[in-house]
Amino acid sequence: MKTDIILSGVGGQGILSIATIIGDAALSEGLQIKQAEVHGMSQRGGDVQSNLRISSEAIKSDLIPLASADVILSLEPMEALRYVPYLAPEGWIITSSKPFINIPAYPDEAALQAEFAKLKHVVQIDVEGIAAENKINKSANVILLGGAIDAIGLPYDTVAASVRRIFAAKGEKVIEQNLTALRLGYETKK
Repeated sequence: MKTDIILSGVGGQGILSIATIIGDAALSEGLQIKQAEVHGMSQRGGDVQSNLRISSEAIKSDLIPLASADVILSLEPMEALRYVPYLAPEGWIITSSKPFINIPAYPDEAALQAEFAKLKHVVQIDVEGIAAENKINKSANVILLGGAIDAIGLPYDTVAASVRRIFAAKGEKVIEQNLTALRLGYETKK
């Protein structure tokens, strides 16, 4: 097994929490991981990006080469498009459908959709809408993760167990909210 994942978004959206959950799940499956993070101006709504490599074999580098990412997982559509040069020809983009407009010259919706239309495998999920509808606003990132489980290649139950471990210190209510978020995201692809 080998899966190279680029996680991207804007500071405060929970990208690094997703990376932690995926990494924990991979390790619990006996896989190896390497991760590299770029935080940028994350405290001011800037780009946050992480390279996460999972493999059953030794991993030599923590950086994903151009045209080889299996998955781009993004909580912000324009940030997903920023990393398209890293996407493998058969790779998947799984992104939030709603932009986080934090710059004056943010592209309009039609321009974003035109770029996504050029790509082979794109899944857009209204994670913010699903989170609001289910009163789990702080778990939009885990909804996106749920929608990406099949593309990542880890068993759902393993990822759910990792959600439970990662959020254990925050109490049962937070654990249950995030397990609900994971399930809702997973069900969007069914």
